[in-house]
Order: sequence, then C-alpha cells, then structure tokens
Amino acid sequence: MLTANEYLDSRFPQFEPELRALLAQHCVVRPLKAGEKMLQTGQYFRSTMLVAEGRAKLYREGEEGGEFFMYYLEPGQACALSMVCSDRQQSSEVMAVAEEDTVVLLLPLDLMDDLMRQFRSWYYFVIETYRSRYEELLVVIDHVIFKGMDERLEFYLKNQYDKLQKRDLSITHQQIANDLNTSREVISRLLKKMEQQGRLVLHRNYIEWRG
Repeated sequence: MLTANEYLDSRFPQFEPELRALLAQHCVVRPLKAGEKMLQTGQYFRSTMLVAEGRAKLYREGEEGGEFFMYYLEPGQACALSMVCSDRQQSSEVMAVAEEDTVVLLLPLDLMDDLMRQFRSWYYFVIETYRSRYEELLVVIDHVIFKGMDERLEFYLKNQYDKLQKRDLSITHQQIANDLNTSREVISRLLKKMEQQGRLVLHRNYIEWRG
C-alpha cells in the first residue's frame, strides 16, 4: 500500500502541490477488502472520501430491504454525498460497498470550507464531482423509467465492460438481479436470450461479453 502523498500525487495530480501536502497531512489512508462496507445507510458522515485504489458500488436501499445500484466510484473520484453533507450533521441515505480491494483517503469534514475558499483546484474538483454524479443518476433514472429490463441489462453489462476493460465479467446472475432490483430468474432468462443472439457467452463462473 502506498503512502497518502503517493496516492495523492498519482490519483489527484490536478491538485496544487500545496493542496496535496495539506491533504496528506490530515487524511487517513483506509484499506477495504472486497465486499466490505465503506458507507452504510443511516451512518453519520465524519469524513469526505477520496478513492485512491479499487472500485466501490453505491446502492440505494428500499424500505423493505431491497437494493438498487446507483453508480461506481473509481480511483481519482470522491463520494459526492459526503461533500454535500460536510456542513451539517446529516446521515447517509445510501450504502457503499467495495467491489474489489479498495483504498480510500478520509478527510475530516471540518476542512471542507477552508479547502473550497483557499484552493481553486479543490473547488473545481467538487463541482465536477457533483456534475458527474448528477449525470450518472440521470442515466439511471432514464433507464428505470423509459427502458425495459432487457435494455437495462445490456446497458449494465456494457458499463461493466467499459469500466473493467475486460470481456470476462466475474459476476453472478444473482448479483446482477440485486443491482437491477429484479429476480434472478428474469436475469437468467434475459442472459440466455442474449447468448442466443450472440451478444455474450455464459460460463460457469463468469459472463463473456461480446457486445
């Protein structure tokens, strides 16, 4: 595992050297194992989180215990919700889980106001974080409202391929069903149909995406 300085230099080169030095001085480097929760629904924010390594999934939990996949957090990105809640005592309305072994940098919330005032690169980083998360949520909403499950599944798998840059997707039918808030039976039927169309190949432990 790298030091905070090394992570900041490699993942956040757009920050001024003075800003990176300040963040390294105050942040905590936190490793997470694959499957470990980074954030839970109802948890109060104590830090803003920057992703240094790995990949995290954000979910919205339903009142009856269901989960709905929202978007991924990749290296060089930040949790927008922790920034939104930096100036007030608010709890999280989403859950974040490490998709693979992940490292995050935790920054105290009481730094946020000073960072916004003192460093232009941080100000633009926060604005860009809000914008990109908003656009991702619009895509999710569009698919939920206007697309059928077959189109949502195709978009989901293509997104997996685009993010991971590999055709062998190590994901189960049940995991996909959880992310798309449907049943495993529906996903299995649609995957079989896509296989018949030549869009993918179903293997025992992974899906080979052909696009």
